[in-house]
Amino acid sequence: MVRLMARWVLILSVCSMVLLSWRLLHAQQQTLAFSSVDSPNANWYIARERQLYKKYGLDAELIFIPSSTTTVSAVVAGSVAAVGGAGVVAVGCFINTLPYELIVHESIRSAQQLKGKAIGISRVGSSSDVAARLFLKELKLEPDKDVAILQVGGSTERAAAFRTGRIVAFPSPPGTIHLAQGMPHRVLVSTADFPKGFPFPYVCPTTSKSYLKSNRDAMKRLLMALIEATHFYKTNKEESKKIFAKYSRQNNEAYLESGYQSSNKLFERVPLVNRDGMDAQVKEAVARKPGSALKVDDIVDDSLVLELEKEGFISRIYKP
Repeated sequence: MVRLMARWVLILSVCSMVLLSWRLLHAQQQTLAFSSVDSPNANWYIARERQLYKKYGLDAELIFIPSSTTTVSAVVAGSVAAVGGAGVVAVGCFINTLPYELIVHESIRSAQQLKGKAIGISRVGSSSDVAARLFLKELKLEPDKDVAILQVGGSTERAAAFRTGRIVAFPSPPGTIHLAQGMPHRVLVSTADFPKGFPFPYVCPTTSKSYLKSNRDAMKRLLMALIEATHFYKTNKEESKKIFAKYSRQNNEAYLESGYQSSNKLFERVPLVNRDGMDAQVKEAVARKPGSALKVDDIVDDSLVLELEKEGFISRIYKP
């Protein structure tokens, strides 16, 4: 059985923008730590529940660490700062867009009514932070100046802060609004409303270049497990919702159904990285580090996904 050993291996792009990092515990075991239980990350824990990591020869333990702040933008920023260029690469991407809505109190009828008030996010640098700033700019408002941005926690915590009035708005993946029961609300704007959409590296396994070079077979097996878990999600709705409910600790049917449906539409069958989305993040990071020559190809290597597609693995998994 392959034992994956890495200092820092996986990041689930901001979802929460989720984080996955692998830390070596000892020679016989490794840990997968993830920071979001939202449905876009379901393939990671479905792979555990269905024993797909073991099926593909991986010895992995999955641990939820909600306080993580590592995101794709942080990875990119770190790469820019690294001597000699990027030290990490995204090996694939299972969701290539930022599926967020800006939920506001029902009394908020226009963007101008947000001025002087607060929007809640999980943590600085998270996907919700990216989404909040994106929405405010789209609404012609200046983040932190016109509208305060408060760190209040994950989707469930944001809904609670919204219900108590601590915040009047929060960016959220579709479905979370159903957790804000008893509080009048509306969707002010959604990334789905953007004319050209919003390509964004959202759920992407990421590893160090050195680890990928030395452990390509192990990383390939990981992708195989996640691809099969994604197929299971797409083709086994009720069982997937049960697993989603277990990890999210929610039994709100509207939340589970909405979360399932939205992610089902977005999960990539062939999880290649959307280079346009990654390019936008690279340019933003480079702008903060004058003189850097970082390029998308420096932090993306999805050749293993291409191998799996060429070998027919993905077609076999999705064969009716």
